[in-house]
Amino acid sequence: MSSPLVFIDGDQGTTGLQIHERLRGRTDLSLLTLAASERKDPRRRAEAINACDIAILCLPDAAAREAVNAIVNPDVRVIDASSAHRTHPDWTYGFPEMAPGQAARIANARRVTNPGCYPTGAIGLLRPLVQAGLVPASYPVSIHAVSGYSGRGRAGVEEYEGPDAISAPAFQLYGLELAHKHPPEIQQHAGLAQRPIFVPAYGAFRQGIVLTVPLALRLLAPDVDGPTLHACLARHYAGAAHVHILPLHESCVLKHLDPQVLNGTNDMHLSVFPNMEHGHVLLSAVFDNLGKGASGAAVQNLNLMLTQQ
Repeated sequence: MSSPLVFIDGDQGTTGLQIHERLRGRTDLSLLTLAASERKDPRRRAEAINACDIAILCLPDAAAREAVNAIVNPDVRVIDASSAHRTHPDWTYGFPEMAPGQAARIANARRVTNPGCYPTGAIGLLRPLVQAGLVPASYPVSIHAVSGYSGRGRAGVEEYEGPDAISAPAFQLYGLELAHKHPPEIQQHAGLAQRPIFVPAYGAFRQGIVLTVPLALRLLAPDVDGPTLHACLARHYAGAAHVHILPLHESCVLKHLDPQVLNGTNDMHLSVFPNMEHGHVLLSAVFDNLGKGASGAAVQNLNLMLTQQ
C-alpha cells in the first residue's frame, strides 16, 4: 500500500517552508511538489491538488478559495492555512485542544481550516472560561498581542532581514482602525456574544507571540477569582500534549514573558496572573506564530487526519 500523498500549495511562503521542514525525513507520507516554473500555472496546480490525498493550502484567501473550487476529486482532503474558511460552517476548525472531541472531528474531516495565529492564543484562553460560565459571553473582551515579524510573511522578513533592515522599527502597533480580520474568528470560536477589541503589534524578533487578555473581577460573578480561572484552564487542558498551564505559584513570581521561548515547537503556554488587591486578572498565551500558530498546527492536524486516511 502506497503512503499518503500530501501536496503543499504555496510551499515557498513562510508557513509552507516551515511545514516542509517539519515533514522532512518522514517515511509515512510522500510530498508532491511542483517545479518553480509550474507553481503559478493554474492547470498544473489543479492537477496536483486533484492527485493528492491531502492538500495543505498556504495561500492568500482568494487563492485558497480558488484552489478549493478546483477540486473535483471527492477523495481529496484539505487543510487550509489561510483565513478564507475559518468561520465557515462546513469546515472543521483545526484546534484539536479547543473542545472535547475536536481532535476526533479533525481526524475524520474532509475540510479543516487551520486557526489564525493570534486566535489560537485568544480562543485557547477564553473558550474554556466562557463555556464554564466564569467569563460571561457578553464580557467586553480586549486582546493585545505582539508577534515576531514573520507574522507578516515575506514582507515582514524582508523588512527586518533585507538590505534596509537597519531602519526597521523595534516595535510597531497596527490594526488601529480596529477592523482586523481575526476578531470574527475569535468571537465565533471563543463563544463571545460581541466582537472583541483586538490590538496587534510586531516586534523586532523573527517569530514568537505573547498575547494577553485583561479581566476585571468586578465584571465577573462574585465567587470568580484568579485561582478559579486557573483551575478551569488546568482542567480543560489536562493531558493535552501541546497546551500547558503554568502553575499559579510560578506565575506569581514571574516578572516577564518571553515571546520566543517556544520557538520551533508546537507548544503553547497559558498563564493566569491575579492581582486580588486591585481585582484584576491577566490571562496570557505564549507560543510560536509559525508553530502552534501556523505550520505546527497544520502538521498536528495532518497527523490526526492521517490516522483516518
